[in-house]
Amino acid sequence: MTQLDVRPRVGDTVNGVAGGEGGDGDGAGDVRGKGLGKGSVGLVGSAVIGISTVAPVYCLTSTLGSTAGEVGVQMPAVFLAGFLPMLLVAFAYRELNKAVPDCGTSFTWTVKAFGPRIGWMCGWGLVIATIIVLSNLAGVATSYFWLLAGEVTGNPSIAALDDNKLVHIATCLTLIASATAISYRGMTATKGVQYTLVGLQLAVLGLFVAMAFQKASAGTFDTGLDFSWQWMNPFAVESMGAFTAGLSLSIFMYWGWDACLATNEETTGSAKAPGRASLIAMVVLVGSYLATGIAAQMAVGSGTLGLGLGNPETSGNVFAALAGPVMGPLLGILLFVAVLASATASLQTTFIPVARTVLAMSTYEALPASYAKVHPRFKTPGRATVMAGVATGAFYTVMTLVSENVLTDTIFALGLMICFYYSLTAFACAWYFRGELRRSARDLFFKGVFPVLGGLLLAAVFLKTLIDMWNPSYGSGSTVLGVGSVFVIGVGLLTLGLVIMLITQRRSPAFFRGEILTKSTPALVVED
Repeated sequence: MTQLDVRPRVGDTVNGVAGGEGGDGDGAGDVRGKGLGKGSVGLVGSAVIGISTVAPVYCLTSTLGSTAGEVGVQMPAVFLAGFLPMLLVAFAYRELNKAVPDCGTSFTWTVKAFGPRIGWMCGWGLVIATIIVLSNLAGVATSYFWLLAGEVTGNPSIAALDDNKLVHIATCLTLIASATAISYRGMTATKGVQYTLVGLQLAVLGLFVAMAFQKASAGTFDTGLDFSWQWMNPFAVESMGAFTAGLSLSIFMYWGWDACLATNEETTGSAKAPGRASLIAMVVLVGSYLATGIAAQMAVGSGTLGLGLGNPETSGNVFAALAGPVMGPLLGILLFVAVLASATASLQTTFIPVARTVLAMSTYEALPASYAKVHPRFKTPGRATVMAGVATGAFYTVMTLVSENVLTDTIFALGLMICFYYSLTAFACAWYFRGELRRSARDLFFKGVFPVLGGLLLAAVFLKTLIDMWNPSYGSGSTVLGVGSVFVIGVGLLTLGLVIMLITQRRSPAFFRGEILTKSTPALVVED
């Protein structure tokens, strides 16, 4: 289909503002459009997209048990501890979005704060993290599709089809293609699907929590525990290593809320609504995680025996083990449906930040011009969306065929990428607004103190994870020349980004000379 090329050139004038010149991007007149659909999303829709991208039900089933296995009954405290740096970083995103509501988010902001090279690597961190997550979500959705089919039909042989590698890959690629097509057709189509899928998963999760509390009060399971406020004390975790491991899992559970900001150019009230939506999404997420964690722990405990959340045989997929015992055979199927809906919904919305980051990078000449094309009818970065879908499908297929261990270790390396670009964005906020920090106490804390604290916390997790990854026992336990595979993959992906950046630098010298995007460059956004 025909695409609209809106890639600017230095010296172009749009809305009376010359490209590469002008004010600081704060004024309503200092804006130019990339061609995205203006006003496609409201405050509620933006918050729903943020919640959907995080995929709370999927995150809970895959990490609830692992977190309990690391920190025991302090699991709720670790959920709160993981929420803290994310909340602090969310303040940084909100303030930066007010000043520069650009769909490139972390890429655009870090370029304006620290220059083209650090900004490019920050954008790379977001893109590669998203590709990894997309492949994982597609794999989980595929497995739950066949698991649900087996449950509904009562035929174990149908559920066993997921073990057939060719069937699994074919189903996975079909889901990726479907999610790509919906995202390609624009925010209106995306939003309509998301209201249904997010509403379904939150409703089922609420039902699970209510029934878990009922089972706990009735003492249905011998492993159940009485609630204690000590569960909320992070200092009660037995060791720093266990706390760090649990915190890393907790941070992963919140990743993706920034999709609210990636739709800022398509959101009504682009300067304020996306930031508010991200905070709403964060509150919904932390509330859901705490309620589910406490209810499940009271019902079945956090031990390693039976239905205990820390049982290594079931910790990787807690809801598959608890669905029947907690909700019964019929309602338990709803929990399988909720996990499938959660992974499917997130698979679709996770295309949003990667496609729009690539669009922005191309618009500012940090990537080839072809990715700066917006579909004239759907008002989406069509080529960038398709590229993300193809890259996800290829990545998952290759990793699955090479080794399940490689795929697992790649997912473990995800935490490194998340901490990398979130911390850079937080530091970029403080540096970008450094001249405004003395204006008021609000500016000092929301533009300086809170972002720096959030950045430091995530940077500390980044460094600790980097050290832990060196150990071959981290992840699947596989090694490369005696070094842990997770370390090799994590550092290797960042190094690959550095190599691609150096190649791109030769093809797009103007961007890397700082001629295209600086702090004084007007934001290329849609006017409110």
